[in-house]
Amino acid sequence: MSDAGAPTPPRRRGRPRAANRTPEASGRSKIVKAAADEFAEHGYDASSLRAIARRADVDAALVHHYFGDKAELFAEVMAAPMRPDKLLEGVLAGPPEAIGANLVRFLLEQLDSPKAQTRIVALLRAALGTGPARRMFKEFLVREVFLRLAQAAGGEDAELRATLAASQIVGLMVVRFALKVEPLASAPVDEVVRRVGPVIQWHLTGFGLTDHPTLDTTGVTSE
Repeated sequence: MSDAGAPTPPRRRGRPRAANRTPEASGRSKIVKAAADEFAEHGYDASSLRAIARRADVDAALVHHYFGDKAELFAEVMAAPMRPDKLLEGVLAGPPEAIGANLVRFLLEQLDSPKAQTRIVALLRAALGTGPARRMFKEFLVREVFLRLAQAAGGEDAELRATLAASQIVGLMVVRFALKVEPLASAPVDEVVRRVGPVIQWHLTGFGLTDHPTLDTTGVTSE
């Protein structure tokens, strides 16, 4: 007896069958997996999109199709809640005198959700650990964040001032999101921006704190 007219039983819930997975999703996941292995083995600086394509056994053009550059692929691998290099592009596009405040505000607003905070805490722990993630994260920050800050700052000691600013930013993330030290952990964004923004501004550009009405040129409270 033919069962051609019988209704097809509904498929059970669960993970989709491998055969039903689109080639696009499969190709993208292969690239991300290969990138994670490449970054872990060679670090961020020494890894290239071409090498990642070879490891994933795909054409290099496919890697560029899914990811615009190495920084974007790295952010995907690390499950970063935001791309620091893109953050800087937006902040540095604003007025020079507002770089510090805009950087702090953008950071806090991007990390406002519990999901984003969980991810950034995981990244901070990885960066402070001893595994390959530490090397990857450090090299990424140096190339994509610190050096761009140094270029924007200019001057003979630009790289020093950039890393000083970065130390303030990383410290802010650790205390506010990882350690959750009060009252900073729950302080309003505007208040944090008002207090931390000028410090970042001073490190990056050399002006900001000296314009404060209660501070002299050395940053010591005036009488």
